[in-house]
Order: sequence, then structure tokens, then C-alpha cells
Amino acid sequence: MRLPYSLLFYYFTIILIFIFYELGVIYLVSSHDVARLAGVSQSTVSRVLNGSKNIKPSTVEKVERAIKELNYHPNMIARNLVKKKTNMIALITGHTHDPFYEESTRGIVSIAAKKGYNVLVFFHKIDNDKMLYDQVLSAPVDGIILSSILMNDSIFPILESLEGKPYVTFNRKHSRGTNYFEIDNVKAGELITNHMIELGHKNLAYIGGPLQASTFHGRLEGFKTEANRQKIAVREDWIKTTDTTVESIVQACKELFSGIEFPTAIVAATDAIALICLDFLLNKGFKIPEDISIGAIDNIEFSAHASIQLTTVGTHLSQSLGNLAMEHLINLIENKNKQISSVTTTITPHLIVRRSTGKPRVK
Repeated sequence: MRLPYSLLFYYFTIILIFIFYELGVIYLVSSHDVARLAGVSQSTVSRVLNGSKNIKPSTVEKVERAIKELNYHPNMIARNLVKKKTNMIALITGHTHDPFYEESTRGIVSIAAKKGYNVLVFFHKIDNDKMLYDQVLSAPVDGIILSSILMNDSIFPILESLEGKPYVTFNRKHSRGTNYFEIDNVKAGELITNHMIELGHKNLAYIGGPLQASTFHGRLEGFKTEANRQKIAVREDWIKTTDTTVESIVQACKELFSGIEFPTAIVAATDAIALICLDFLLNKGFKIPEDISIGAIDNIEFSAHASIQLTTVGTHLSQSLGNLAMEHLINLIENKNKQISSVTTTITPHLIVRRSTGKPRVK
């Protein structure tokens, strides 16, 4: 089993610090030095560092002055070992070629930093589950956050059995899952499909990812349910479920537009898929939305760009699933001794209409 570079660097740094310290190459200012300069006991220094309240203001001032003068930084590694806490969190995410994962990873790392945590990022692929999960489960982390778990993922029973290492999932969930944050994916599929039908589209196509993921499973269900409710017959060969690489989405587009009859509207399961479709269609000379309407789900920041203006379904950015999940995970980590109920949060999405959808061309 190979460890990720971030873990190797972490271990290597710790070893170097202790080697240099033992050789006398570096001198680490200790709390003993602070106590000696401040004229107090080491336990008093520890109490000041831990924010204890029953200390005289004059004593706190002396300790803080000594800390500043000596440029003392607490040995977080040693303190964390004593507390059995590393202040590190493992994130299992989809690859950042998808803007959704890039945005959520950025938000998660930002929240973690504000709370004093570092994040080890692991990228999930369906074909590397075993190696990936071995790395994550052996990592010195306080908790695990996952954005790309599958509905029958092999890691779920292991996560459930871990003691003292909480987990939370977002965007996707396991079929037996608890501790998750998601949008109502079925509702999202219904909303974007209803929007297309209300515009007058009857020739609808769908492009989405593998149905082992709860997001894609729910969004396709919503698409079919709404089309059926409004008595719109959808051709089976216009429903494309594939992996989400650029090559696979482009191939799905080629198949949709290789015959005599074309769809007039495409429902993409994610904004990332929609962006690939947009690029393909524009390169083929289609006008958006005059020739083809495209709508999607996720409401990533990039979809609102002036040159794109993608109609999409999602939540407000302040309700970012990754941010909500990270805040909950940190709460679980910092309150291990308290009974905190598992969370099963499903947020109702809404439609954001932009310029990528319009009425079908009159023939």
C-alpha cells in the first residue's frame, strides 16, 4: 500500500524536527522557558495557553509578554499526541476537473483552516476503491468527509464501525446512509424537466453519470417522473448514462446528434456535464438556446458567468453542501463525549433561469 505524498511529507517533517532537535541543530523554545521568563509555573503557562479563565489578568499579561519575547509556538504535534487528536481531516472527493468538486473542496479547506484543522484530500475513482480506502483508514485523522460515496459503497460498513473517528457525507449518500447532506435530487430532476416542458419542448434528452451514485439515480428518476406526468414520451436512446469524463460526455453528445432527428432540449444531470455539452454544440455551429436549450443541476459559481449563463437547479451558495457537512463534522469531532444525533439533511432546491434555455424554434 502506498501512502499519499501529503502523509509522507507530514511524517517526514516530524522525523526531521526531532532529529535536528536531538543533534542540537535547532533549539525549540519550550513552555519551561516561558514559565522561567514570566516567573510562573509551567502549569500556569499551560492554563493560559488553554484559555482557562481563573487566572489573574496580570499573570496572563506576564505569560503573553514572555511568549511574544521568546517567539514561542506551542508544540502542536506533542499537544495533539497527548490529546489523541491530530487536527487533520480526510476528504474523499471526486476529481477537481468537475467544478462542483473544486468549489466544494475549496470551501471545505477554508472552513477547516478557520477552525484550526488541515485537510488531506483523496481523489475517488470507481476502479481504485480498495487502495484509496486503505490509505484513508490508515491516515492519522480525526474525521472523514466524503463527497463521492456510492449507493452500495464498500467503505460504508467500515465507517459505521469506526470508534472515535466520525464521518459525514455530502452530495451523495449510501443506500443505508446516515450523517449526510444532500439536495432533493428527485425534485431537482423534476424542476429542470418541468422548466423545459413549460417552454414548449417535447423532444427531450438526458445526459447523466453512473446510477450507482445517489445524485444521478435521483435526478434521472425526477426527469422520467416529470416527463411521464406531463405525458411527454422520451426516446430511450436519448437517455444517456455514462461516466463523467469529458470523452464520455462528448461521445454521448455525438450519439444524440448523429441521426436525422435531434432533441430540442438537453437536461444535464450536473452543471459540469452541461458545460461539456455546451462546448460540443457551439463547436458544431448550434446556437444556444435558439437551436438547443440546455439546463442542468448544481448551481456552481461558474454557471452564472456572463458568457455562459446556464439555467440550473440548486441551492443558494450560502447553503453549500460541503460547507454544511464540514461544520457538522468538526462539531462531531470536538464533542465526541456528547451524544449528537446523526444528521440526515435534504435541502429543497430551486430553479435559477438564465440564458441557456428558451422556447423551441418554430418549424
